Amino acid sequence: MRHKLSSHFRLASLAGLFALVGLGLAPASAQNSPKPVIRPASSNAPLVTSGSGPYYIEFRSRYAWDYGHTYLVHGRVGETPTKDSVAGLSPVGDDATAWVIGHYVPVPAETGWTDGDLEDKYVTARYRVLMSKDEYDRDMAYIRDLQSHSHTWSAELYNCNAFVGDVAKYMGLKVPSSTLIYPKIFVTHLRLINTGHPEAAETLVSDNVKEMSNPKRDGRAMINNHVYKLGPDGTPISTVVAAAPTAAPKVTIGTVQVSSKSSNSGTKPAPSN
Repeated sequence: MRHKLSSHFRLASLAGLFALVGLGLAPASAQNSPKPVIRPASSNAPLVTSGSGPYYIEFRSRYAWDYGHTYLVHGRVGETPTKDSVAGLSPVGDDATAWVIGHYVPVPAETGWTDGDLEDKYVTARYRVLMSKDEYDRDMAYIRDLQSHSHTWSAELYNCNAFVGDVAKYMGLKVPSSTLIYPKIFVTHLRLINTGHPEAAETLVSDNVKEMSNPKRDGRAMINNHVYKLGPDGTPISTVVAAAPTAAPKVTIGTVQVSSKSSNSGTKPAPSN
């Protein structure tokens, strides 16, 4: 498995700026019934489902090294998803180099599976839309076309939230109007505004600020501690003393500076892209 040392969505350097801006919602008509069905999942992120049919497209966010990752999982209900069941946007490469550069200029991107996407223990938010075979085939044709045309990743111009948001809009879903928010917040609000919670628009900024101040939001505890478990609230908890931090690449945009710590150990403690 590929092990990338940086996450798909690395926008903490921009999130502080956009958290101060009022964020609305782009209007759209939902493709399916907004009534949610909540089922337990193996992670602490509940699986909320709307619509009906034997096929689905599921919007997910997960822990990664720094900010997390937003992506899609799709398929037939009841069948185990594979790497081919994943679509998303991330910088090319198995280290943080492309991500760092991508905060200044667009970098080459890939649009498939990344390490950790299919492991429920890393999932932080999820929203599944059920549909018929005809709807699924139509939506998948759009996703494949979007993948074929998405060749670059940019922290500011076109990131993983933007990719997922384009799919959601094509499906007729409402989407948060800003893609410069944390993946967990993006997917959570995508779910809320499409399942009868229009008031979520009023809390988007405050929820993003709250997530920004969450010390365990990015899974860094999983990276630094090698042995870990998930706590009762779904955040990573180390079972050993934290390892000493190593050298970190730094990204500065405007007046906001963010450091991303990397590990040179041969172990694979946690996913990131």
